[in-house]
Amino acid sequence: MAFYPKFSPTQHLLKVIEQAAELKSKIQGAVIGVSWLPDMQREALARQTHGSTAIEGNPLTLYEIKTLADGGTVPGAGPRAVQEILNYFEVLRFIAKNSGIAAIKVPQILKLHAIIGRKNALDREPMGAFRDYKVFVGNHTPPPPASVPYLTEELCEWLNGTGKDWPALISSAILHYQFEHIHPFGDGNGRVGRALATWELYRKQFDTNHIFAVDEVFLEDRMAYYRALNNVQTQGGDISGWVEYSAETVLEALERTWKRIDSVRALTGGKGISITKNQERLLGLLKEAPRGIQEIMAALKVTKPGAHFVLKPLLEAGLVKRSGGYKTGKYGV
Repeated sequence: MAFYPKFSPTQHLLKVIEQAAELKSKIQGAVIGVSWLPDMQREALARQTHGSTAIEGNPLTLYEIKTLADGGTVPGAGPRAVQEILNYFEVLRFIAKNSGIAAIKVPQILKLHAIIGRKNALDREPMGAFRDYKVFVGNHTPPPPASVPYLTEELCEWLNGTGKDWPALISSAILHYQFEHIHPFGDGNGRVGRALATWELYRKQFDTNHIFAVDEVFLEDRMAYYRALNNVQTQGGDISGWVEYSAETVLEALERTWKRIDSVRALTGGKGISITKNQERLLGLLKEAPRGIQEIMAALKVTKPGAHFVLKPLLEAGLVKRSGGYKTGKYGV
């Protein structure tokens, strides 16, 4: 029997989708240098990882996760907690690398679970394979283990068939919910389900640069996230409310991304130049007050040649001006 989601688009949902599409286009068309993109991608990687793993109880802070993303270590952190983060990094990198995949099928879902479970990062086996035992999730009793393989196959068939015709925000939300409803694994279902939802956004070119952190928004009101999932049962299996909630969450993630990009555009006066992270920080500091070269060196933690290297493109673009004598001169905007 094929999977057919019980779902009716509302005017509110259509408005949210329209707003999200417009904002996505603004983000993609924003004048922002290529040099900035890797930094935004690392930021999104850390925020997505923090959101999805913290929902499941991982204790590491966003700062600690950013440290791990930059190749650093977190002294005192539990090995299991660190491994969960490293595994989720790998999952997000895997789906980014495979964002152009034509279809998500059962082997790809099993692959995600196998990555998440590496080095004993999950409580229950098997890793990379469907559960062969019953599970209970709050008030929800997922389907029996014998049903899991064909229900997951039906979900994939819908996703790669009828689901292809739905907007990314809708197909991603339906995939997310139905996967959690099936709960095909003994552990790790939440992380796999959220990764699948993100992968669907990537596949449909909704987040082409992989800079949106949707799971961060889910985390900020975890109870609302769980309520939205659980409400589907109380609404007789109608998924419409969940899809609205999920779409609103994506819209919020887009708005946060746009605010960051727009702040860079504001700092550069809307000029189409490429700026680095240090140049963004320096422009922000100089908007507060003019600063001498020693102050700039201290604030950016760079050498004097390094400070001049940061300053030179901004001076040439007319974004920063120098005033005063050779030794007492200051830089301002």
